Amino acid sequence: MKRATFDQKVKELFDDYLQHVNRKNRPLRSDNGIFQRYAFPVITREHAPVFWKYDLDYRTNPNLIQRLGVNTTFNAGAIALNGKYYLVVRVEGFDVKSFFAVAESPDGINRFRFRDHPIVMPVTGDPEMNVYDMRLVSHEDGWIYGTFCAERKDLSKPGDSSAALAGCGIARTKDLVNWERLPDLKTAASQQRNCVLHPDFVDGKYLFYTRPQQGFIETGESGIGVGMVEDMENPVITGKEIIIDPRMYHTCKEVKNGLGPAPIKTRYGWLHLAHGVRNTAAGLRYVLYMFMTALDNPARVIHRPGGHFLEPLGEERVGDVSNVVFSNGWILKENGEVLIYYASSDTRMHVAVSTLDKLIDYVMNNPEDAGRTQLCAKQRDELITRNIRIMQEQYPDLLK
Repeated sequence: MKRATFDQKVKELFDDYLQHVNRKNRPLRSDNGIFQRYAFPVITREHAPVFWKYDLDYRTNPNLIQRLGVNTTFNAGAIALNGKYYLVVRVEGFDVKSFFAVAESPDGINRFRFRDHPIVMPVTGDPEMNVYDMRLVSHEDGWIYGTFCAERKDLSKPGDSSAALAGCGIARTKDLVNWERLPDLKTAASQQRNCVLHPDFVDGKYLFYTRPQQGFIETGESGIGVGMVEDMENPVITGKEIIIDPRMYHTCKEVKNGLGPAPIKTRYGWLHLAHGVRNTAAGLRYVLYMFMTALDNPARVIHRPGGHFLEPLGEERVGDVSNVVFSNGWILKENGEVLIYYASSDTRMHVAVSTLDKLIDYVMNNPEDAGRTQLCAKQRDELITRNIRIMQEQYPDLLK
């Protein structure tokens, strides 16, 4: 390739990148009364800067070949700081290794742009093979904590190249630039994923939401648990974790479940967003669901609406791991809006916008799962009967 052609192609790459990151998003019409989806993902692999992927030196890359590809951008933690909105995104390269990178937006919906450099996360004395799915929480102690999965090879199975150990990595920061790595969370369980730090002290201690597992993939008799830690510089959960939201047969969380972002405090209780997984003829299906715990005891569930809250729809169902939605970040704005960030099919990031009042209404007033099919049919039949009476009284034309 001639130098002039090389320079022109570099310019075209940057033009395409800027056109993509500056594209104006638009809301879609909502039909559920709870949240509003948006037309375009807020982060895709096209948001990765050109200089992350290409060697731009004509002398060493005259054919302008992509040297370090970006495969997917997903499962982002979220936080608002100093009037701006940040996602700490899981970026996966063609090498199947993930790293964290900070993307910034002026309004949380449009013009997300990655900082020039990714987070080169410090390691412990036992460096992990992979890190992913960071939850961010601004804690009462003044630090911003990131909890994430730190994955290592399971050395007890040297012949199994997919055998792994999942642990909870912990880092803290004040500015999302400088990160201090703390020891990994220690628990009685051999494996931990989806660990989330509660934002407030509970009886002077740090409360962790956990998911104790028997294996890297298999969860065993598990669910969303809680455990207490005295000191974040020596994060140890002593004793057995208490399961507060177990898996349940023939529900959206029958195979496994895990907490998403840190809960939001409301005047009625702690608002939780979680993911649930069930098996289908087409494979595993991931959805999001919600519940609420008591203000005075975050380990006590007080409201549990039945079914899922958000599911993969349309193009969201297609990607690296299809038929999946996953959330580990949301932001409560000062005006009461809630920005819910979710990944689809382990590939890209989206936003859905709701309000705190709507989410409280949903969690507190939507009925619980009735438990079996006859009771669920009766539950729906009673709703229909009430609605027909209302329609006869107020909307008779709709019955014609």
